[in-house]
Amino acid sequence: MDKIKTAYKSSENIYDNVLTQSKWWSKLYISLFWGVDDNEIARTVLGFIPKDFTGRLLDVPVGTGVFTAETYKELTKADIICVDYSEAMLNKAKMIFLELGLTHVRCQQGDVGKLDFPDEYFNIVLSMNGFHAFPDKIKAFDETARVLKHGGLFIGCFYIKGGYIPSDIIVNKVLSKKGWFTPPFHTLYETEKILKHHYAIVELFTSKAMVWFKCIK
Repeated sequence: MDKIKTAYKSSENIYDNVLTQSKWWSKLYISLFWGVDDNEIARTVLGFIPKDFTGRLLDVPVGTGVFTAETYKELTKADIICVDYSEAMLNKAKMIFLELGLTHVRCQQGDVGKLDFPDEYFNIVLSMNGFHAFPDKIKAFDETARVLKHGGLFIGCFYIKGGYIPSDIIVNKVLSKKGWFTPPFHTLYETEKILKHHYAIVELFTSKAMVWFKCIK
């Protein structure tokens, strides 16, 4: 876990550029090793949230809030709690939300493997680009399902192994060693099996090494 904190602390100044492809080098990196559009995937996942949503939403891990801030601006009647293990990422998210005046969004440091919330507390759980970093992925799946209400929505996206060789290479040779990704990783088949264990309805979508999903408990 300390390795993860160190990794995300060291990358806090380039994290947003990589994910949003806002620099020429980040566009090249995404094109060579991933071949997908993170921005489009994020828009799709966030589009699963009803525009008139008024319940409780858990965002774990929130990262820097780069993908979610604009959506949260529109969800003024929702109660949104953002959790991240990395204090560096969380502090950047806090600054973004503060600058936008999002008083209905709260940030707190926490571990997805041991969420500090009661059973069936949230109406929606959102997890974008997190599960490939979580050390105990099964526990993370268990906890995110535990805190979600019956009939609630679990949405998100993450890396899956075996979907795209260039992605598998960069993950195993670089990202895992640096601490940004944490093995073991699941295949699409394994991911579907885990989700169907927790959720009554599972919709999966893939592009190369990325999977995004919409599940109902």
